[in-house]
Amino acid sequence: MDYYCIIYKPFNVLSQFTSGEGKQTLKDFFDVPTDVYAVGRLDYDSEGLLILTNDKKLNHQLLNPLFAHEREYWAQVEGEITDEAIHDLQMGVDITVEGKSYRTKKCKASLFKDAPLVPERNPPIRFRKNIATSWVKLLLTEGKNRQVRKMTAAVGYPTLRLIRYRIEKCSIESLNPGEMRILTQGEAYHFLFPGRNDSAKPSK
Repeated sequence: MDYYCIIYKPFNVLSQFTSGEGKQTLKDFFDVPTDVYAVGRLDYDSEGLLILTNDKKLNHQLLNPLFAHEREYWAQVEGEITDEAIHDLQMGVDITVEGKSYRTKKCKASLFKDAPLVPERNPPIRFRKNIATSWVKLLLTEGKNRQVRKMTAAVGYPTLRLIRYRIEKCSIESLNPGEMRILTQGEAYHFLFPGRNDSAKPSK
């Protein structure tokens, strides 16, 4: 039976159900069937949305870069980020991917006027009284390794906290770290493949 859910992966948790490193894994927080796995990954030190499923077609289509799924990230960065830096993020910046220089695709980037309401992180980021922070929203259609962190560092504002808030129409709205929401097959395909129902429809 196909299974679908969205979870809020906590900080410092591996995006898998086993670990040989003594680190916390998804198994410490989520009880799902044994054939269910995370689609893609979030870095150990990042938080937020992960899709869990045993549907191989959905897994393939979500990971296929040809579908260019929109992913929304919220990044708390060190310093008061400038309009120029936001513009540079939008136009694409040079980062290193697998030891080679890579120019990121154009994306949407914006500054939160007020810090978003997000759950407290455990442990919290280190507070520095004399150094301000900013929250930035990034909408990407690609997912290179540690891309958001590399992008903000490239414009001079290291990421302190990173949350993946949304993939297409699936979000962690109203979820706290360690919580999950089960979806029906119809909901999963509707939220993750909006406007592409014909090509993304699950086989019967």
